[in-house]
Amino acid sequence: MSPKESPGSAPPATTETRPTAREHTPTAAEQFAKALDEFRAERAKILAELKKVIVGQDEVINQILASVFSRGHCLLVGVPGLAKTLMVNSIAQLLALTFKRIQFTPDLMPSDITGTMVIDEAPSGQREFRFVPGPLFAHILLADEINRTPPKTQAALLEAMQERQVTVGQTTYNLPQPFFVIATQNPIEMEGTYPLPEAQLDRFMFNIYIDYPSVEEEETILSTTTAGSHPQLKPVLTGRTILGIQKVVERIVVSKYIVSYVTKLVRSTRPKDKSAPDFVKTMVDWGAGPRAGQYLILGAKAMAAMDGRVNVSVDDVKRVAIPVLRHRVATNFHAQAQGIDSVEVVKRLLAAVKEPEIPKYA
Repeated sequence: MSPKESPGSAPPATTETRPTAREHTPTAAEQFAKALDEFRAERAKILAELKKVIVGQDEVINQILASVFSRGHCLLVGVPGLAKTLMVNSIAQLLALTFKRIQFTPDLMPSDITGTMVIDEAPSGQREFRFVPGPLFAHILLADEINRTPPKTQAALLEAMQERQVTVGQTTYNLPQPFFVIATQNPIEMEGTYPLPEAQLDRFMFNIYIDYPSVEEEETILSTTTAGSHPQLKPVLTGRTILGIQKVVERIVVSKYIVSYVTKLVRSTRPKDKSAPDFVKTMVDWGAGPRAGQYLILGAKAMAAMDGRVNVSVDDVKRVAIPVLRHRVATNFHAQAQGIDSVEVVKRLLAAVKEPEIPKYA
């Protein structure tokens, strides 16, 4: 026995290493669900801020956000005084992105929006060309009254909207990401305007119609806008966050059942297709192309993501069907004589096209 130990003393303490609890590593599904919840929370913040300056127009705002979150462009159609410009400007403030507005006029040239080359003289006396970017180089571009500028200037937007780049001379310049074009158009005053060509219209994911407010909404607008107060909007999303949200939207699940329904719906708009209903064959000159089906699925994905769901439903497709197909279905004289426009045709198609049987893909 050691002299330092007595018969009744306790044995010396020993240090034991106990196994620590293993940290849980989130699975891919859990990470996606968390990202979806965060996205839903951010969208709620956006809507809460917008309600400070925009009264009503909930579905219009949802369609604009769906376009932004699925890398699309949208065309806003409505009579003057419905706050189209205010709505786009407010959304740009909330998204904390660079915002430029172009007022389209008959004398606007392509270089006025894309940019131009200027000659700079260095201190040594040597002259060289330098590119000065136009207002197109912004994250969000508001093309106000786009149908008031000639086709040459309208066409300057084509490459930017589709390829996200601009070519000046022999040099191509990439546009900042994310990049969205939101154009406005007045549907009642057609004198001195240049109708958008079909190739230009097809670049717009959504054609969004803004209607008059209800009685209650108009009373609220009149009382709040004449009170002298100007609410300040707080930025909610950064450009990096939006790019992350776009990736979340891309991962929303689309079943074969939905793809089959979208395919059938788009093909039914074509009068020469055997699946087209009789009213399409007699009232439509030409129908939607494959890009319409792509935008239907992407728009439905965005709607599902904004609701916090991981998969697309038929109701999501129906929710975006009119803004996607409105400008991709051309009615003929027989339809116009009866007062039937493309929106009415799409509504009839949504009622006529049956959903495929689910067990077929089970």
